[in-house]
Amino acid sequence: MGLFALLLVAVQMPPSDTGLSARVAARIAASGARAGVYFHDLSRGDSLLAAAHLRFHAASTMKVPVMIQLYRDRDAGQLSLDDSIPVTNVFRSIVDTSTYTLTKADDSDSTLYLRVGGSGKATIRELVELMETVSSNLATNLLIARVGAPRANATAHALGADSILVLRGVEDGKAYRAGLNNTTTARDLGVLLAAIAEGRAASPAACREMLAILARQHFNEGIPAGLPPGTRVYHKTGWIGGVVYHDAAIVERSDGRRYILVVLTGGIQKDEDAYRLVSDVSRLVYDHVK
Repeated sequence: MGLFALLLVAVQMPPSDTGLSARVAARIAASGARAGVYFHDLSRGDSLLAAAHLRFHAASTMKVPVMIQLYRDRDAGQLSLDDSIPVTNVFRSIVDTSTYTLTKADDSDSTLYLRVGGSGKATIRELVELMETVSSNLATNLLIARVGAPRANATAHALGADSILVLRGVEDGKAYRAGLNNTTTARDLGVLLAAIAEGRAASPAACREMLAILARQHFNEGIPAGLPPGTRVYHKTGWIGGVVYHDAAIVERSDGRRYILVVLTGGIQKDEDAYRLVSDVSRLVYDHVK
């Protein structure tokens, strides 16, 4: 598996910078993981693609294009972030429209379940915050029901993330068993984050709001863990225990230089090992940028 990772490394960097590609490849090979890395320096333009077109189950990283779609709809006057949505826990499978529910035990946030039923409601603003910062699956499914997965998918493609697939909400068991999953590549997520960072994903004001949300991410075991104090990270993680662990970030150094870093991993059984691989790659990239 290590040799597989090494063979998949494709580099787009000036010849003097090829040392980064070798260091990243060696770290991936040592882990025995299946991994994809996308790095793009927004200040200087150099980049590294290490298996960046390798496809993974997207896990919760698919919540980024859902957020982008919501803000674009807000820009177009189709919704207000202060609109309220009834908090329900009944969703329809994309396979046959049969219903399914989410379980609090399998969600990284339990607070929203307290509002299920009766007159319980939440604003879109609250749901976006929960979806991104604590990766609430229930909030995600409520928002996908509002904007539609196909629309979020089409917007991602229009922004240049042309191979990402946003097909459905979370925990659609029938779709999962049928192989109908949300999938992404490191490049896809990197393109979307660059569009947010550069104010192109939606209006400049909306992109600033999205950055602020991503800065409040609660799960910081991956890319941020490899960075020194004073570094700002705007990011979204995604994981399925023992299957995949991902982190996709806009990194802003204390000197103001910014870069995109996405690390997708698969096949690592221990979560701590996945966190360590991602944080180590993060440090390698940070040291290269400085």
